[in-house]
Formats: sequence, structure tokens, C-alpha cells
Amino acid sequence: MADAAVEFLLGNLQQLLSYHANLIIGAQDEVKQMECDIIDSFVTQAADIKTKNYFIRAFRTPVSLHDIATQVKSVGEQINRICGGSGRLDLATLDMSGDETTEKQEVPVLRQVNVVGFEDEAEKISGYLIEKTQHLDVISIIGMPGLGKTTLAGKIYHDPSIQYEFPIRIWVYISQEFEPKDVFIEILKELITSLPEDMYRKTDRELAKIVCEYLERGKFLIVMDDVWAAADWDKLKIALPITNNMGKVLITSRQREVGLYANRIRPPHQLRFFTQEESWLLLQLEVFGKPECPSELETLGKLIAQQCGGLPLAIVVIGGILAKKYSASEDLSAMRNTWTKVSDRVNEYLLEEDPTRSMERIIALSYDKLPNHLRACFLYLGMFPEDSEISVWKLVRMWVAEGFIQQKQGISLEETAENYLQDLIDRNLIKIDKMRSNGKVKTCRIHDMLRDFCKNEGGKERENFLQEVKMSSEGIFESLDFQVVNSRRLCIHSNVLSFVSARPFGPHVRSFVCFSKEDIALPTEHMSAILTAFKLLRVLDVKPIKFTRIPSEMYQLLHLRYIHLSLTLASLPKAFTKLLNVETLIVDTTSRTLEIKAEIWKMAHLRYLQTNASTILPKPTSSSKEGGKFQTLSTISPTSCTKEVFDRACNLKKLGIRGKLATLLDGKKEGSFDSLQGLEGLEKLKLLNDVFLDPTAGNKLGRLPPADLFPPKLKSLTISDTYLDWSQMAVLGLLKYLEVLKLKDNAFVGKSWETEYGGFRHLEVLYIGHTNLAIWKTLADHFPRLRRLELRNCEQLQEIPIELADISTLQLLDLFRASSAASSAKKIQAKRTGIKLSIFPTNE
Repeated sequence: MADAAVEFLLGNLQQLLSYHANLIIGAQDEVKQMECDIIDSFVTQAADIKTKNYFIRAFRTPVSLHDIATQVKSVGEQINRICGGSGRLDLATLDMSGDETTEKQEVPVLRQVNVVGFEDEAEKISGYLIEKTQHLDVISIIGMPGLGKTTLAGKIYHDPSIQYEFPIRIWVYISQEFEPKDVFIEILKELITSLPEDMYRKTDRELAKIVCEYLERGKFLIVMDDVWAAADWDKLKIALPITNNMGKVLITSRQREVGLYANRIRPPHQLRFFTQEESWLLLQLEVFGKPECPSELETLGKLIAQQCGGLPLAIVVIGGILAKKYSASEDLSAMRNTWTKVSDRVNEYLLEEDPTRSMERIIALSYDKLPNHLRACFLYLGMFPEDSEISVWKLVRMWVAEGFIQQKQGISLEETAENYLQDLIDRNLIKIDKMRSNGKVKTCRIHDMLRDFCKNEGGKERENFLQEVKMSSEGIFESLDFQVVNSRRLCIHSNVLSFVSARPFGPHVRSFVCFSKEDIALPTEHMSAILTAFKLLRVLDVKPIKFTRIPSEMYQLLHLRYIHLSLTLASLPKAFTKLLNVETLIVDTTSRTLEIKAEIWKMAHLRYLQTNASTILPKPTSSSKEGGKFQTLSTISPTSCTKEVFDRACNLKKLGIRGKLATLLDGKKEGSFDSLQGLEGLEKLKLLNDVFLDPTAGNKLGRLPPADLFPPKLKSLTISDTYLDWSQMAVLGLLKYLEVLKLKDNAFVGKSWETEYGGFRHLEVLYIGHTNLAIWKTLADHFPRLRRLELRNCEQLQEIPIELADISTLQLLDLFRASSAASSAKKIQAKRTGIKLSIFPTNE
């Protein structure tokens, strides 16, 4: 009876939400959040009741159902608020979806008066423009909002040498909402002295044909400024004579996809950020009208310029603000105080004190163009600290835990999330920081201006998407009650203890992340208060907080999907088994070993277990059937490498083994290397010897297992501290799918290594670090597909074999403290062009 009543209420809730979501296209996300809050709250309450042993009796109590009904009614009222009442759409409060963005006014671009910097960029693009080609050539300049794409294009367009080169030069502004007919008319106005009246009555295709006929006859340059989508290029290119090899088109765009689509041969030109020198020069011109600054203000001025992050528009905007605050007759001491205030809060001044709101509006153009599924992912980046290096592995799993990622057939949620990330990168909203050896993004960053936009947009009262909890200069948290009670995501970067001591209450909070730079010893009762206050948490990342014990309140967070904890413990309690929805569990411990007492095989959704210690897993029992969803097990103990474990975790893609590897390789104890054979989907394996060996005492690993005992489809292998002889490399050469091999910290030792023909047929990346290798002999056909060779702390290596220059696929030689081999690396680069060489220290 009670179950039927609950089902009826939730069914009506879904119907209500569905009806109104169709009514108000742009508000699905907000409505969905309300739905999730009610359902998650109900589940949590039901679990609380169950633990008190009166679950059935509670359902007979009218109060429980009445509470839910009241919340359903509340949803209806909130929807009416969004709609403006009576089912009418309130356009004043409704944020339309990315695909239905209303037309916006043109955003002011950098004034031509102070066009500085980018001399090298302009020279490169100009070189492309005068380059001879066999057909119409399209060059694209791409970059993030405010980077100066239009300014650079204008600099090139007005350059006297380009004016001489191209008798016909035409500039057209495209924008988000454009009509091809209007663009074609603008082009014809530049080509025809007096445009006949009947031209305005022609169709798009008729006008495009006329434009094409005019442009077929000579040399021309057309700048198409601010192209937003690849589909826009399809509408424009019909007016261009593809066969005219004297024609050039210069495109500016925020989206990499546009450049790739417009010219599949020439890659888009990614515009760089301003250097510190260019930033300081532009700031002086904006404030003083000349490249001069009073010496008393120079240090502060350079600091302000630096904090603009190389973004020209930010420099222009802050320059305008400073110019209003500067007066040559004003007391310099007072002026210095004013500039000090600006230097302390550059980002706030940019977004709050600019009367034209240039920064906010230009970023909003990109944000409004985002499809709905990318908006939450983008705003979530506002959670991370300023100028921080963001782990992509963690970020995509946070997105998944939050429910931002749409399930697609035949592809995992994490793969879809990586595609979302790449889309944001291609839109120049995220910067790539570091790449993995397999070509994927390892870490990324977001420009401070974009981060502040995410914080401001996500923190608006209607959004309540995220809130950074900050303490004022007086030592109190600003509007703490409002921030926490209404926000769905909280991030705190400092003063964690003070925040927790305030005992905040957050009934809607889904993510609580702490990025404090210092480790925090938090009293258990304070952490208990936090966990009690945020019962709907899905993401809990509190790495800086050191747990000496796990509060029991942790196990009541039934919605947790992502957890990152730091422990001073040597075991993970059995009670973690209660957290059945956890997908990602990251545990850092001060102990060298970590025993998992939780029955992880019963945690049906757990896919990623990552630790920093040799981890002893619980033995699977005959009654447990789960484990097939595991994708990653990092740094497990050799004793846990049993057939029973891998039969259960049979779909692993990444595995790390850490501990005394001799026990794994000799097979005399419980764990055995043979058990890895059954991991047919394993692609990445790490073998980390956690026992410090003394090779002088003859205590080095004797051998590797035969190649046929390795997982059959292994693509990446990392070995560390094994002190193997170089002769054992022949075994690894037989791994036919191996693409990445990393030999770290004396994985192999010995003075000489001579390779053999027939191995490493697919190896693309070879990393050798900390070894006493002196002589290396090889031939090009021993590494036929090698792309990257990285040497770290190989001080004794005399030279890199010159034969590697004959490998046609070789792209990079990266040397770090391998001084003796530096000269041979330079010879290889000289012998075959196209190889990038990186040497540190640079004087080698």
C-alpha cells in the first residue's frame, strides 16, 4: 500500500516535470535539479528510517507521504516562478539553450590605436598569404575569447606589404547570427562601384554566383571575422572560386573545428597569449598613451599586467579602469595605494568595475553558444583554484559522478566525458597543459578570466550552481548561510577549519571539494558535522584533510559516487561496503600498505580504485558475483594477484602492482604473474617494485616471465626499481601490441644494451629513466614505429645511436640530465628534419 502511494506520487512528479519541461525548453536543467533533490532526499530519509528498524511503520505514517507531496507542490510553484505564472514563459528569467541563442550586439574589439605584439604571429600568417598554392587557400586564426584574433587579422589586413600584394581586399564580419545574403551584398559593395537595386532582390545562391564570377578574375584577400560554426562555412564557401589559386581567405574563429573544416590540409593557426613584455607595453599605452610609466608605479603596473594572463582584451579593459584612476597631478602616494588595490583584485575589477562589461559579454557569447550538455561541465571548472593544473582523469570522473554525461551506446561514460572535454578545448575554453604518451590530454587549465566567469555565472541566485566559500578580511565568511543553503556545489581553497567550525548546512549540496595547499588535521567531530550537513553529496574530494579515523556519518552518504580521501590509517574499514553507489574511490595514505576490509566485490558500481600504497584486496567469496565493472585497480599488492581476484575483475583496463615483485614472479606464494593471463582487456600495466634493492649485493630481480604470460592485448607497460639486466628487454620486445614502454628508476641496469631484430614492432614511446646504461647499440628497423624517445637522468649514456635518425616516424627526442648524449641527439636532428629536440639543462 505504502509502496503504491510513493510510486503514485513520484509518477505524478515525473509527469509534472515532463509537462513543464516541454513547455519551457530552456529550463530543463533547473527542473531536473529540483526533481533529483526531491527523489534523493526521499531515498536518504528512507535509508535513515530503515536503519532505525521501523521502515515499514514509517510508510504507514501520513507525515512521510505528506512531506513528499509538499515538496512536489513546491516544485510546481518553482516551475510557475520560472514560467512567470499561468504557464506563460518569463523570458526575463529564462536562459535559452545554446542552440536557440538570441542575437547579441557585436562585442567591441581591440582598438586599432594600440595594436602591439604578435609581430611573429603576423609574419607567419602573412607568409601563408603570399605562399603560392594550387587552389583557393583558407587560413584560419583560432583562440579563446579576448585573445586578439580580430586585432591580429586587422594588423595583417592593414599591413602595406599585404595591401600591395592584394589589390582586392574585403573585410566581412560574420557573427553568431548572420544571413549569407547580407555577407554577399557586403562583398559586392566592395567589388562594384554602384550596386544595382535589383541585387537586393536576388536569392542567396544568385548572389553567391555573382560574387564568385567577380572573384574568379584576379588576386584577392577576404577576411571573414568571427565565424562560429563549420556549418556557417558551408553557407559562405559557395561564393568563393575554389579554382582560383590567387585567392586567399583569412578566417578568425573561437572554434578549432571551423579551421579544420575550412581547410583539411593546413591546420588552424592557434594564437598564443601575450608575453609579459607585450602585456606591459600594451598596458602602458592604454593608461598613459605612451610606453612610459612613473617609476613609482612600474612594479605594481607589471604585476597587474602579469595577472591579466596574457589576454589582450583583459589588459585593455584593466588599462581603461586604471586610466580613469590616474591623473598626472594626483599625489603619487595616493595613486600607488589605488593601484595596489587593483593589483590585489584584478579579476574582480575586470568583471565588476568595467562599465562596458566587455570581458563578461565576450565570454558570455561563447557560453551562450554552448549546447546544454556542455554548460554544466564548463561551469564546474569554476570549482578549481586559480591557475591550477587540473587532472583530466579526476575531472571526467567528477563529471560522471555529478550526472553531467549522457549515456551513449557502445561508448563508456568516461569516454564520452573525454569527448566533451575535447569539445571545450576545440572551442578554446580550456587550455591543454600536459599530454599523455598515448596522445590524450593528461592535465588542463582554464584561464583566470574564464574561471571567474564560471564562478559568477554559476553563483547567480537563480543558478546556485556553485559557490566558492571565502573568508573576508575580518575573518568571517561572507553570506555563509545563503551560500551553503542554496548552493549545489561548494569549493573551499583555504580556512577549511574555520568553515567547518561554523557548522554549515547544505541540503542541496552535491559536490564538496577542498583544495587547500596545506594538510589539515581536522577534529573528527567537525568532519562529522560536515557529512551530516551535506546528505545529498555525490562528490567528496577532501584530500588535504587527514583522517585519523572515518566518521560513521560517512556511511550515511548513500548518493556518493566519487570519493577522494587522505588517511593516516593502514586499512579501509568494512563499513565502506555500505556506499553502494560509489564509482570512483581514491585513497591516499601515509602507510606503505593499505588493507581493504570493505567488501568491494559487493559494491556493484565501483569501477575505479586508486591508492598510493601497496593495497591488499579482500578475497572474493563464493557468494559475491560482482566485480566485472572494475576498470582500474592501481597499486595492488602482489599477494592480491590471484586467479580469484582477476576472475572477478575480469574487465580491467588498467592495473598497477606494487610491492615485492619477486614474490609475484617466482610464483611460490599466493600471488602469481600467471593469473594476469586471463585479463584479455587489460591495456595498461604498471610493475612497481616497492622494496629497495641493493644490486651490489646481488639482490636484483633475476628475470621477467615469458612474453606469453603477459596480458595478451597490453599496450602500455611501466616498470620501476626492478634492477633487471638489459638482456631481459628481449622478452618485452615480443609483446606484439606494446605501444608505450616506460622504464623508471633503475628498472634495467647494466653498462650496455644491444637490441635484436624482430621485437618492438608497434612501440611508439620509449622512456628510460635513472639507469647506469653507457653504451646502446641498435638499428632503425629494431624500432620501426618509434615516435618519442625520452631519457631522464641517464648521465652515463655516451650517445644515442645515430641509426635512430633513419626511423621515419620519429618526432621527438626529449633529454633531461643526459648531458653526454646531448651532442648525438643534435646530430640526429641535423640528419633528419622534422624531429623536435628538447634538452635540459639547455646549455648541454
